[in-house]
Amino acid sequence: MVTAEHISMEYDLNRGKVRSLKERLLTKVAAPAGEKKFHALRDVSFHLGKGETLGIIGNNGAGKSTLLKIVSGIMKPTEGKIAVSGRISPMIELGTGFDYELSAEENIYLSGAVLGHGKRLLDEKMDEIFEFSELEEFRTVPVKYFSSGMVARLAFAVSTLVKPELLIVDEILAVGDMPFQRKSFQKMQEMMFGGTTVIYVSHNIESVQQMCSRVIWLDHGSIRLDGAAFDVCRCFMESVQNG
Repeated sequence: MVTAEHISMEYDLNRGKVRSLKERLLTKVAAPAGEKKFHALRDVSFHLGKGETLGIIGNNGAGKSTLLKIVSGIMKPTEGKIAVSGRISPMIELGTGFDYELSAEENIYLSGAVLGHGKRLLDEKMDEIFEFSELEEFRTVPVKYFSSGMVARLAFAVSTLVKPELLIVDEILAVGDMPFQRKSFQKMQEMMFGGTTVIYVSHNIESVQQMCSRVIWLDHGSIRLDGAAFDVCRCFMESVQNG
């Protein structure tokens, strides 16, 4: 389902990401004084099979979101290879693709089209989307008037419209009010029990232990530990408590 081979991601803090071999060579030849490099990921390798649920944990800046964006195809690594098969539903920074001048209904068509859904399917599922998001009375309201929680609810409802083969989730269960968090958590569990492969990033270690069978602990861009969820989470929490 997902195979990552020696993935590394390097940024030049003065100029942004170094993308091409030519640019990297020129940078080495004529590197400006005070050039600063940041390694978001260093030599990360793992394989995720169909139906597995993988949690990714680590402190802020460990490289978690960068790895998710690479798996999603949003970014390309500086080095290494990534191979992903199946239909992907990335829930990263929910609502990022919305046009805030458009209404909720118009954004469903827009976001749905980006995910590869046709108008006929979206027409059929429109009432279901608004029922799940509890935004029926805001169908024609421009999204710019929505709270962040309302945006998250709408984006989540669209993202889970059709069961994907690979679901990529970045902290979205921490967004919105408690009833929505419970509802979205239940929806994700239904998808997982239905055979969907999941990569889940969260700072909520309890939820990671509850939802995932396997966990990767990222530390300063490198894999520090990869194994059973309970064992890896326990080691991580001990490290945090010991400073």
